[in-house]
Amino acid sequence: MIRSLYIRVVLTFLVSVIAGTIISFYVSTWIFEGKLNENAQINLRNFGQDIVQIYKILPLSEADSFVSGMKQLNSYHIRIYEATGQFQSYGKPNGQKPSNVTMEQLQKVLDGGVVQDSPRGIATVLLGLPLKTEMGTKAMFLEMLSPPSASFVIRWAIIFATCSLITGSLLILVASIFLVTPIKKLTKATRQIAAGDFNVKLNIKQTGELGTLARSFEEMMHDLQQLEQMRREFVTNVSHEVQSPLTSISGYALALKKVDLSDYERSRYLDIIIAEAKRMSKMSDSLLKLSLLESQSQQLRLFTLSLDEQIRRVLVALQPQWSARNIHFELDLQTVKVTADHDLLNQVWTNILGNSIKFSEDGGVINVSIKQDIKNVTVRISDTGIGIPLEYQKRIFERFFKADRSHSRKYDGSGMGLAIVKQIVSLHQGDIRVESELGQGTTFIIALPITTPTD
Repeated sequence: MIRSLYIRVVLTFLVSVIAGTIISFYVSTWIFEGKLNENAQINLRNFGQDIVQIYKILPLSEADSFVSGMKQLNSYHIRIYEATGQFQSYGKPNGQKPSNVTMEQLQKVLDGGVVQDSPRGIATVLLGLPLKTEMGTKAMFLEMLSPPSASFVIRWAIIFATCSLITGSLLILVASIFLVTPIKKLTKATRQIAAGDFNVKLNIKQTGELGTLARSFEEMMHDLQQLEQMRREFVTNVSHEVQSPLTSISGYALALKKVDLSDYERSRYLDIIIAEAKRMSKMSDSLLKLSLLESQSQQLRLFTLSLDEQIRRVLVALQPQWSARNIHFELDLQTVKVTADHDLLNQVWTNILGNSIKFSEDGGVINVSIKQDIKNVTVRISDTGIGIPLEYQKRIFERFFKADRSHSRKYDGSGMGLAIVKQIVSLHQGDIRVESELGQGTTFIIALPITTPTD
């Protein structure tokens, strides 16, 4: 079995060219064979009738002498048969074997009939005519030698076919190189990517199907590179986030082994260990939740709900957080009914409002508004907190990302809340974006369809 694509392409083209040339040659020969034979028959019949007239006019010996000296014998071969089967030959076959004359054909001509046959295909005709002489009826068989035109056509066709095959084969070899080279590059690039090397340059400039394949391959390679980068960042972030509570738990667990600890210190250490364990548990739950959402195995349980009422309930649930810091809310909540997953959407408002409260200054104000158009509803949540630097605004929806690392201790969190929000909004075929200015606050704008498609 031939495994090389290059060899298979070359052989396929060669077989196609050879088969096409041979078929074309035979088809053209078949088309013109009848015409050539018809022309040969007319010429041969006219010449044969002239011979018959000569034998009618002249005595036998003079007629034989006249015929033997005719210039037309360069193109024709004449055989005059006796009834016994013996014959007299006129003309030189030039190495061409005369056609066989059967006894049936001979007898038919002697009886006054005419025989006409094409024994060897193109431009070869055997003509039998009765020849009446003073010695009685004889049978004359005329045969055209290979005409110069037919020989030329055959030689030209053979030379043309040979040159066509050679030239076509060379062109196919060159064309196959250009065809197979991009595929070889793609194969080599695939192996490099499989080995973990994403810095591959194809340099394929073609614009056809191979060019489209190359562009798609480069896009896939870019996506894989981003996924690999995200995987590494994810591993680094998980390691960092897990290491911090583990260090605390380990350190305070060792401190508990001391004998001279007071009850207050022992209780405080245990509270820290419990808090860090809860933090790890919460982070684990968030990871599982995000993984479930991103795998799209989360089935939306759609219900018609009052969006403004849902947001009010979330604010009531978060009251201990904002009332303790004297944060106020200004609400402009239009009454809106939407079809969505109640629990998931509830988590969206909990995470965003929780962030707004967490990053607002004491005594700050948070604005929440709902606007509705024909197909969508838009929720805007604005705070007057610390804001998000412009260079970080595109990354805040990535898992574990924290816009301000210097606040990572002051503002507790795993950095996965907004990633979960982004995924939930996407599952509802909505959109979320952020507008923020450092030190001036942040606005989250969430657009949701009034009726979430079920596809």
